[in-house]
Amino acid sequence: MNSQAEDNRVTLTGSVRLYQHKLDAEKKARKIEHVQGVDNDIVVRGKTVPDAELRERLATKLRYDRSAQGNVFNALELSVRNGAVELNGHVRTETDRDSALAQVAGTEGVKDVRASIQVAPASFMDDQLRVRIVDRLYRDPVLQKYAGDPQAPLRVVVEHGHVTLYGTVSNEMDKTVAGMRAREVSGSFSVENRIVVEKEQSRK
Repeated sequence: MNSQAEDNRVTLTGSVRLYQHKLDAEKKARKIEHVQGVDNDIVVRGKTVPDAELRERLATKLRYDRSAQGNVFNALELSVRNGAVELNGHVRTETDRDSALAQVAGTEGVKDVRASIQVAPASFMDDQLRVRIVDRLYRDPVLQKYAGDPQAPLRVVVEHGHVTLYGTVSNEMDKTVAGMRAREVSGSFSVENRIVVEKEQSRK
């Protein structure tokens, strides 16, 4: 890696193995005294991984990321094209967002990352609603089969009392039941059911 400075602005060039190393170099440059801006032209030249393989690898990491810290309240979507990753979705906390980005940036084969992840506003009422809905979903006899999976296939996003359900289930009835149970919980202004049925997902 190399750097050039002009008018208190630093340009980084060279190559690294991981996208995370590119981010680390920029972070260090920004901490240098009198630096007012950084142009990061470092190229990631690590191992090339086929897009489908890379996407599956990242999807698995994200599904299990922070599984012990309430990842049931996060819903992320990703796409990969020529090693460039686009990551979108909703998370409950900034820590959840930062953890997801770190999982992606530290994966070999990732050449670039574009992210648009919304962090839910802090709300005691929303937190209570999230917990009540998840409890109602997983206590239902039809949906209990999903409760033992640490990746939490049913995801509940709440923002200002508006609920959106995400995840993947094995059949249409399970999706319908999940929507019904979520709507039974008092305190929400609306419930949108975006759960995907597994057979539908496999055709995409």
